[in-house]
Amino acid sequence: MTDTYSGDIERLPRERIDEMLTNVAKGDEQAFAELYRATSARVFGVIVRMIRDRGEAEDLLQEVFATAWRRADTFDPARGSAMTWLVALGRNRTIDRMRQHREELLGEGDAPDIADEAPTPAAAAESSEERRRLESCLDRLEPQQKSAIREAFFTGATYNELAQRLAVPLGTMKSWIRRSLMQLKTCLEQ
Repeated sequence: MTDTYSGDIERLPRERIDEMLTNVAKGDEQAFAELYRATSARVFGVIVRMIRDRGEAEDLLQEVFATAWRRADTFDPARGSAMTWLVALGRNRTIDRMRQHREELLGEGDAPDIADEAPTPAAAAESSEERRRLESCLDRLEPQQKSAIREAFFTGATYNELAQRLAVPLGTMKSWIRRSLMQLKTCLEQ
């Protein structure tokens, strides 16, 4: 499974993927296998971009789909698509793993462990209407600011990491992100 992330998510309609996950909630193993084949590439892509370690990303992907099997009955198509739900599981699990690594480096008592079960911005952006609105608002940003926001959002990069990647001072990066988020908020509220 580790080398064959060849899902056809772009070719399947949202309703079909939602139906697969609904059937998984009923214990349908065939639907689970089909769901994995159709969506694992996209979920893996989100995870590997965030953690930047293919081996660990593969482990996380398996954990995400094990969780999906156990918690499929919590999926509510009225709140978002199955793909959004799976990406949120992947993103949240990856963030938890990244926090765990940071805590190991800092020492167990040096950083609080806060698990966030709320839908992430990535999960919310996955729904098609919201996604189109967000893309439209992102297109209004300057190219460098748009790049910085995308990097921060999809990879979980810190201000320092973004400043280094884009070769700008830390203060500049913080200003870009702050102003860009304010512009996005204003645009999305319109």
